[in-house]
Amino acid sequence: MKGIKHPRNDETINPSGNASIYDIIDGIDASRRTFIKGSVGSTALAAAGGLTLSGLVGTVQAAPVPAGLGFPGIGFESVPASVSIATAPAASAVADKITVPTGYTAELFVAWGDAIMPGGVPFASDASNTAAEQAKQFGAHNDGMAFFPFTGADGKPTSDRGILAINNEYTHEEILTPSGVAGASIASVRKSQAAHGVSILEARRRNGKWAVVKTSPYGRRLTANTKTRISGPAAGHALMKANEYTITENGSFPTGKQTDGFTAYGTINNCANGVTPWGTYLTCEENFNGNFGSTAALPSATSGEAGKLFNRYGFTAAGFDYKWHTQDPRFDLAVNPNESNLFGWVVEVDPYDPKSVPVKRTALGRIKHESAQYVVDAAGHLAVYMGDDERNEYIYKFVSAGKYSSTNRAANRDLLDAGTLYVAKFAADLSGQWIALLPGTIGVDGLALRDNPNFAGADDAEVLAKILIKTRMAADAVGATMMDRPEWTGARPRIGGFNKIEIYCTLTNNNRRGTNAPSSNKADGSTAAGSARPPVDAANPREDNIYGHIIRWQEDADTVKATSFTWNLFLQAGDTKTTKAPKPTNNYKGNIVADPFGSADFGAPDGLWFDHFGRLWVQTDQIGDASGDWKNLGANCMVCADPNTGMARRFLTSPNGCEVTGIAMSPDGKTMWVGVQHPGEGSPASNPEKISKWPANQWGVESDGVTSLPFGRPRSSVVVITKDDGGIIGS
Repeated sequence: MKGIKHPRNDETINPSGNASIYDIIDGIDASRRTFIKGSVGSTALAAAGGLTLSGLVGTVQAAPVPAGLGFPGIGFESVPASVSIATAPAASAVADKITVPTGYTAELFVAWGDAIMPGGVPFASDASNTAAEQAKQFGAHNDGMAFFPFTGADGKPTSDRGILAINNEYTHEEILTPSGVAGASIASVRKSQAAHGVSILEARRRNGKWAVVKTSPYGRRLTANTKTRISGPAAGHALMKANEYTITENGSFPTGKQTDGFTAYGTINNCANGVTPWGTYLTCEENFNGNFGSTAALPSATSGEAGKLFNRYGFTAAGFDYKWHTQDPRFDLAVNPNESNLFGWVVEVDPYDPKSVPVKRTALGRIKHESAQYVVDAAGHLAVYMGDDERNEYIYKFVSAGKYSSTNRAANRDLLDAGTLYVAKFAADLSGQWIALLPGTIGVDGLALRDNPNFAGADDAEVLAKILIKTRMAADAVGATMMDRPEWTGARPRIGGFNKIEIYCTLTNNNRRGTNAPSSNKADGSTAAGSARPPVDAANPREDNIYGHIIRWQEDADTVKATSFTWNLFLQAGDTKTTKAPKPTNNYKGNIVADPFGSADFGAPDGLWFDHFGRLWVQTDQIGDASGDWKNLGANCMVCADPNTGMARRFLTSPNGCEVTGIAMSPDGKTMWVGVQHPGEGSPASNPEKISKWPANQWGVESDGVTSLPFGRPRSSVVVITKDDGGIIGS
């Protein structure tokens, strides 16, 4: 997620003299250098300038697939970038609409404020809907999503009816209520809290029309005040016990007690997502720090446990301008500091059971979770791959202690509560290690984590709980590789003869990479969130990496239990038309493969998802108005790429000032849902439509042919896309 709510963290601290990428490459032993030459092809490497940084990143090769097997192809031509060079960088440079290829139709499926459950009322274009009404409507700023089909009469998943679970990441207070952020009150805060979380709705196609079933018993909202259960190794720990409040429409009132460490209220800043093979939804809490604030000065980073945690996870007294803490003491760090530890988790939800209680799975660690991609290997071992979305953070995987059962759904109920959390370390020779975050793991200071003051406890059970609550600090301690904003992860389908466990991760950008003065996350966990300026390295090879890249790796021995892997860079995003002055390690042009050359340029890759047929879909998250460094790339977009060749084509362009994020597909591949978040973000309360009037300006009614689209303010929405000939999307 970008948006106005994403942290900037521009403070520079922690100078370091780390070796440059050139020093690292020069240090590769002769046998390993031969391996690298062979893996990329000696002719290509020579043409690229030999065994140098540019040679390595310019010649990455896709994993081989037997001829005639695997990838089915991309059957559409790239749509043009949504930008008019003649008018850029004016706001009018970007078309305020969705564009898809010829032969496809896009319609609006659901928008912020639509009723999705019994008792829901229509959206009020003046933003006068109350918090109670919002709690039965589609939430704000949708992000990751997944489709859960029902079973048809033939016993197979149906493609005409199912449940969509959709994250609602954050709110833009200036358009959420008539008075904007200046009019913060308990009523406006409760509405903001009701617009966060997850929207669960029933989707049905009748007579060719997709519609939300607004009276469905499956319709459900999870908000910032929904009761949840805490499970796993950190459950019950003292740091998970917060002040208890009675939460009402008119305020949160202290009971004088503490919660039990097994109960929390709410899920917030729900960014990307995942699913489990047993049919549950994983919603990921990302920038939770911004929902908190403080009515008093926060403790310093060196004044105790709370101060260290606030510093490492980016808490500030002001927060991200939600103003929740001014009206709701539950989110005031001055009076309720431990409440913040109840967020930053992966939350498991059963979409098929409206009465089920969501579960925060602490075994998967506490970070700014961006996504959770599962893989089950041939032996039944399950792993979940995750990114921590902030500059200079890490890539993780969780491996369950138990095995997945394909025949007993109930047996998988607590599979995510026991196992090992690992963090990745990438080496310049294209190998990597998974470092276990366990009490006995030795850190870079030579101490076992159990002997590190940050995690010290009465026994290893308490040490592990602290490691999981302070996951970032544990990753610092073991020397994991700092990455350029690791976001969505995706697992390549093992189909058509392809049997490797191959994972992709978007690294959205990092303008602090390779800039002066160089610094790295300190091993003692004291570095402020997002503040370091790491030197370039093999996995993050471009200084001032404003356009981002995609990395991928294969697990050794084709098992998720592997503690080593091999990796390469799938692509580097960029602008082939840029006139920006190049830097020694960054010409800003990227290496996206497209025909014609430059026809699929994009930057800031964020959403990443493989469809059932092996196509890789990438969604972008940049400023979205064709200004500055984005004047040639224009609006945010979604591209489709071939994992074998890297060939990419632009499938969709988006409205002004938005982000493209969230994607799902019906089992038959003939329907696709795509999310559009925060169109027109930045407009003031006095003129909500200043930047965008989407979606009302593009369609008069939604895909059901009935629900009208009023003007008044832009609305984050989900679009439904079909192919005019009834075929598979992308074919």
